[in-house]
Amino acid sequence: MTDPADTATRRSRPLHGMRIVEISSYVASPLCGMTLAQLGADVIRVEPVGGAADRTRWPLAESGTSLYWSGLNKGKRAIEVDLSAEAGRLLVADLIVGRGDRGGIVVSNSDRFPELSFETLSARRPDVVHVLLTGGRDGGTAVDYTVQAATGFPLLTGPENAAGPVNSLVPAWDLAAGLYLAVGLLAAERHRLLTGEGQRLRVALEDVALAAAGNLGYLADAQLNGTSRERDGNHVYGTFGRDFATADGGRLMIVALTARHFRDLFAATGLTEVVSALSGALGADFDEEAERYRHRKVLGELLAGWFEAHTLAEAEEALRATRVLWSPYRSFTDLVADDARLLRDSPLMAEMDQPGVGKHWAPGSPLVLDGEQSPPAAAPMVGEHTEEVLRDELGLAAPALAKLRENGVIPPPDGGRILQKARSGEQS
Repeated sequence: MTDPADTATRRSRPLHGMRIVEISSYVASPLCGMTLAQLGADVIRVEPVGGAADRTRWPLAESGTSLYWSGLNKGKRAIEVDLSAEAGRLLVADLIVGRGDRGGIVVSNSDRFPELSFETLSARRPDVVHVLLTGGRDGGTAVDYTVQAATGFPLLTGPENAAGPVNSLVPAWDLAAGLYLAVGLLAAERHRLLTGEGQRLRVALEDVALAAAGNLGYLADAQLNGTSRERDGNHVYGTFGRDFATADGGRLMIVALTARHFRDLFAATGLTEVVSALSGALGADFDEEAERYRHRKVLGELLAGWFEAHTLAEAEEALRATRVLWSPYRSFTDLVADDARLLRDSPLMAEMDQPGVGKHWAPGSPLVLDGEQSPPAAAPMVGEHTEEVLRDELGLAAPALAKLRENGVIPPPDGGRILQKARSGEQS
């Protein structure tokens, strides 16, 4: 009889059996690997001896362990290899092209090693799927924040009176690029399943941002209408939406996308007759989205007066009876307050014990497949699975592993973890 738990696991982990070698750092490519690991793929993260540079990126746990790194690398295996040595690079190449129909897949954000290039790997395994993230389309370097600067968004972000550009705290292009990498990899792997052919996939961070600006109509607007967009604070461009402060210092974001939302909002605040009179005085039909946006400031001031005379609790009670889109503003500390009640009650979250961090609530996969989703799994410590992977995936016996250690291609057993503990002030 089939165990229901096993069935649920299979549903939420449909990529079980796929093996991916990841040589990456920071956000986009690690997010790609983690997304696929949460769907069941065996993702083997390759790091230099001692760990990659992003293992110390803030925020940090009290031990010095990076919460950032741990968050983006959940559920992977990690090996430590001296990539500065040819023998180390060839070892990783062996791992990429190694046994199994579902292997032969690599994700990277660097093409500096010839031994790990598409041309070299595909000569050894013609069906290899080689996925590479670059900064620019020409292969040049870029990061999310420089791409933000290059594509116009920071000049539209922030309050109306801001004097300079305002970058987004959220690395949106890194996040989008990571998901594009994952989608592209799955498309290439499907192509391989259907044809037996490998594929070379490239995603440029600049292209991701440029595509977003084009897909949202911003580039066409500038080309065809000569429109010079200006900052508009927290107003939602093209519709009616903005933030409002309450009498007790609270603040809400409210969006009225439709005419129904708009009518509900003014009915809930007792301003229906006032806004009707305003409509007549301005000759504006507020059933039209463009008219609501055009007169957003005067409409906003009407509502601001109401919210400033009511507490946050009173405003929330009034809005709950409507179909208006709204939410109070919360800080990260607000989200985890009250013994993590909000996190504990979310089906996305589960309590996880991360080495170097301890127990905390962490997200699993946001994808819900037949009612099931993959829970979070701890991120690996530096080199945690080096010998396990080389033994099981490449068939290396103890003498061969000892030779690699002797030559400095891989560290001694637990060497990377000892170094990681020393860096974070833990006792080995």
